[in-house]
Amino acid sequence: MINYIKATAGQMDLLIESRLEMLRVVNNLAADYEFSSDFVENCRKYFENPNQTTILATDKNGQVIGCATLCYIQVMPTFSHPTGKRAHLMNVYTNSRFRRLGIAAQMLKMLIAEAKERGVTEINLDTTTAGRPFYKACGFTDSDECMVLAL
Repeated sequence: MINYIKATAGQMDLLIESRLEMLRVVNNLAADYEFSSDFVENCRKYFENPNQTTILATDKNGQVIGCATLCYIQVMPTFSHPTGKRAHLMNVYTNSRFRRLGIAAQMLKMLIAEAKERGVTEINLDTTTAGRPFYKACGFTDSDECMVLAL
């Protein structure tokens, strides 16, 4: 049985644990890789921020097996986004032992429902090449609108 929870500050240890596991896997880091205390503290501060929602998927033993975060962004309203409310999806991860069971899709469905309730008119994300088919299947499309300046 898989449980899905909208994480709160009370699950901070689970939030941090899932974030660091995801980063280790995605960046091919050793399982015992140590993140700096500053990095961990900044993650903690972010998860305390009400401008995000994180869904955690746990197994029957309460172990985190998946996570997904939606970061809410307020920008100047435009004709196509009259509320100015947008969101950025990130930190989507499912433990390799539990992939292909619909866990990421369920977490995403929960986040999209909340985004709609909050009046969000657009969700964007960064993805790997391997992740593109999943997001396309969930209704995301490629965009030619965005440019980036790394500082």
